[in-house]
Amino acid sequence: MITGNIIKIAGPVIVADGMKGTQMYEMVKVGNDKLIGEIIELEGDTATIQVYEETAGMKPGEPIESTGGPLSVELGPGILGSIFDGIQRPLEKIKVLTGDYIQRGVDVPSLPKDKKWTFKPIVKPGTEVKGGDVLGEVQETSAIVQKIMVPPKVEGTLKTIVSEGDYTVEEDIAEVETSKGVVKVQMLQKWPVRVGRPYKQKLDPDVPLVTGQRAQDTFFPVAKGGTSAMPGPFGSGKTVTQQQLAKWADADIIVYVGCGERGNEMTEVLKEFPELEDPKTGKPLMDRTVLIANTSNMPVAAREACVYTGITIAEYFRDMGYDVALMADSTSRWAEAMREISGRLEEMPGEEGYPAYLASRLAQFYERAGRVTTVGTESKVSSVTVVGAVSPPGGDLSEPVTQNTLRISKVFWALDASLADKRHFPSIDWLQSYSLYVESVQDWWKENTGVDWRDTRDEAMALLQKESELQEIVQLVGPDALPDRERITLETTRMIREDFLQQNAFHEIDTYCAPQKQYEMLKTIIMFQKNATAALERGAAASDVVALTVKEDIGKMKYLPEAEFEAKVKEIQDEIIKQCSEV
Repeated sequence: MITGNIIKIAGPVIVADGMKGTQMYEMVKVGNDKLIGEIIELEGDTATIQVYEETAGMKPGEPIESTGGPLSVELGPGILGSIFDGIQRPLEKIKVLTGDYIQRGVDVPSLPKDKKWTFKPIVKPGTEVKGGDVLGEVQETSAIVQKIMVPPKVEGTLKTIVSEGDYTVEEDIAEVETSKGVVKVQMLQKWPVRVGRPYKQKLDPDVPLVTGQRAQDTFFPVAKGGTSAMPGPFGSGKTVTQQQLAKWADADIIVYVGCGERGNEMTEVLKEFPELEDPKTGKPLMDRTVLIANTSNMPVAAREACVYTGITIAEYFRDMGYDVALMADSTSRWAEAMREISGRLEEMPGEEGYPAYLASRLAQFYERAGRVTTVGTESKVSSVTVVGAVSPPGGDLSEPVTQNTLRISKVFWALDASLADKRHFPSIDWLQSYSLYVESVQDWWKENTGVDWRDTRDEAMALLQKESELQEIVQLVGPDALPDRERITLETTRMIREDFLQQNAFHEIDTYCAPQKQYEMLKTIIMFQKNATAALERGAAASDVVALTVKEDIGKMKYLPEAEFEAKVKEIQDEIIKQCSEV
């Protein structure tokens, strides 16, 4: 253990001497209160340390102790259903110890060390094993079986393994004979947060992450293992949209990182998630969720670490063969923490004061997403999908965090305050948003919905583009001056906007829309447009077509339960043909 002394304090950044022999990103205990810190700069025997707790009252001369290892998270039974802070301290346990406020230097183990878990072995002694192989299982929650794996980089013959029974996470459950000697294996693994966990191969992102949200799934889909950015100004619905994705996304595990968000927003998440029912299992949603809360009034340095904590936990469950969705809300606050630390280090600022390495740090985080073949003898296909909310000041999408995020992520869901003001939710601007996964996932949609899914989607997008051009004319001369065909276009796009893109997150049925239902709804609206246009060509008046009663049925499609939808939508489609031919 190396011991040094504090010589300078600048907020969360501390300089200490006598630190020769330590390493970059090594964890240290700072001051008499033994606050947690991390070395971020070394020069001679002087180390610069960012402290993950409040440094008020600390003074030069107090001791610094090295721990010999980098900032790491504990991985094992006990993670699911927990609420951690940015450096994986369990907030509920801390509250029991210190009350409503986190006291400095409080030391609580991330995972319960005294709790016993029922371990069921699934391999026998004598088996050849390597990193990533599953030794046994623990039914951690009602929804998820946690698989106890051989740690990465360990390879050899399984010498011994315990019989089925109750064990703590620190008890030895197996021994592996390797070329370098015997390695004892526990249910608990530690992993440095800034290092990505290994995998065999990264696969093409050709399976969509079905979210049940029509705007995202049909128009701007994200693939499993993909990356998505969701920038939007204050009040545009970022948090509710992410909560909808957390509840309904086609993922086995949800990791929700509240990074520098307002305390009241995180309070809503922390209160609502434990009460939400998982639509897949009927059990509490928290049974397959990990929450990481680092609010705006918590120490800045811990905010910088919290996204790494989240992605490392996500990779751990990915290695078990689960599909994981990580929600980061929001990466702008993370970038602001980097900017503050960079300023304290007196580094040369880049654009708008952000550090010059902003783009590379964002890339390091987003690049850890992916659909992969896991390590181990029996390869599994699993994924980590990252959805990062961005909070640009004043909704300015040209600012550095948004622009650098757009270079990395392949899906752009642009939230528009003007749509939110009109009560159009989710307030995704269909003219600014895009997805680079449409080509990749179209085969899945064709196979699972209809062969003309891509044509239907593209036609709807073209109509929305046409509407924006027509709106300029309407504002100048009014809608009555438009040709009849264009009036039908405007009526169709109104239906796409109001009856398809708008979705009520709090409605019992409309909160989730299955892929087949999404396809049939959009197909029905496009069918109306084609039949209405054909009626015009036969000599019908546009005013009569626009007044057709079938439009009311189209507007109510989204509220039809799944069980009744197929029969009812066929009736609506027949009625469209009938009314348009009679007009």
